[in-house]
Amino acid sequence: MNRVKIFTDSTADLSSELVEKYDIEVVPLYVLIGENSYLDGIEMTTEELYRQINERQIMPKTAAPSTGDFYEKFAPWVQAGYDVVYVGLSSHLSGTFQAARLAAEEFAEGRVWVLDSLNLSTGIGLLVLKAAELARQGKSAAEISSSISELIPRVRVSFVIDTLQYLHMGGRCTSIQLLASNVLKIRPQIIVKDGGMITGAKFRGKRASCLEQFYKEVVGDGSKINRERAFVTHSGCSEAELLDYTNRLKGIGVSEVLTSQAGTVISSHCGPGTIGIIYIED
Repeated sequence: MNRVKIFTDSTADLSSELVEKYDIEVVPLYVLIGENSYLDGIEMTTEELYRQINERQIMPKTAAPSTGDFYEKFAPWVQAGYDVVYVGLSSHLSGTFQAARLAAEEFAEGRVWVLDSLNLSTGIGLLVLKAAELARQGKSAAEISSSISELIPRVRVSFVIDTLQYLHMGGRCTSIQLLASNVLKIRPQIIVKDGGMITGAKFRGKRASCLEQFYKEVVGDGSKINRERAFVTHSGCSEAELLDYTNRLKGIGVSEVLTSQAGTVISSHCGPGTIGIIYIED
């Protein structure tokens, strides 16, 4: 049985420390600002992204890796005798999954397994870390793919958005929704559902109050959260906010609470001040 190499893409928003610890290979997406193209997580930081947006007053665009990009990443590992399991960005949100699937078809059957997470950010990341753990246990690519496929419907991802400006500029909300949000001081909850994004609760009031409402909406009494691991993922939030959510999740018995900053692709769509709680449901 071949050893297994776990792959994901940069929208999994895993830190470099986690990527190294779990021996994960990451295929970057692209962020386009004006005439310039940057590799997500490699050639630009989230802080630099926001600085350029503020200075240049232009909205970045994002682009999927090509089939060739995936092939070049997969090929050395397959040639070295590994099977590959790739867990990536929802096919409903990007052409990334399709590019990976086409690249997989260039190899012999069973050498590259491509899984649609139907998710984004550390909703993918949770699945990738689990896949890496199974690979370390010596599971086959088929066994890992089966186990991760069973987990996909149980991943719960939602964020509270501080401003709809980025979703509006990216074409994901209307001018009327943006105006209503600004006038009424609404911070909406964005939920990943069936591979896409929908609006959940709408929180009103000061930021601290909205974050409290969001926590209660997402976590409740904590009875549905798998206690093994959860993420607090953000884009440009304060350490105090991250620590508050982290301590509260640990307080209900979550063994490992990881914090992660959204990369440039995810941040291009959600904007600064976004924070999310991500877990697998029991």
